[in-house]
Amino acid sequence: MHDYVKNLAKEVRAAREEAHLSQAALAEQIGCDERTILNIENDRGNPKFEVLCQIIAYLHIPADRIFHPDTATDGVKKQKLLLMLQECDEQEAAEILPAIEYLLALIHKRGNSNE
Repeated sequence: MHDYVKNLAKEVRAAREEAHLSQAALAEQIGCDERTILNIENDRGNPKFEVLCQIIAYLHIPADRIFHPDTATDGVKKQKLLLMLQECDEQEAAEILPAIEYLLALIHKRGNSNE
């Protein structure tokens, strides 16, 4: 059995810090009390479903990192990227796709020239 509370605490703190947000700023962004964030990050949190959804959506935390940490094989950055792309509508995806293709081509070219 996984310890979901500890996974939630670890993932929320890491994502919040990576986003350079204070607990108060995160609470304000999602419309909850700062103590809610404090409690979650200190393994005392049992947030309402609605608050949990707002937190993981706002911080782009893939739910698998909390509920199925043993099966989450992609790195955190890749999972966040995939989550952000899943939130795009078809028009946004069409506009983003050429930029991603271009950036990947540059990265791959740079990687091949370093070998």
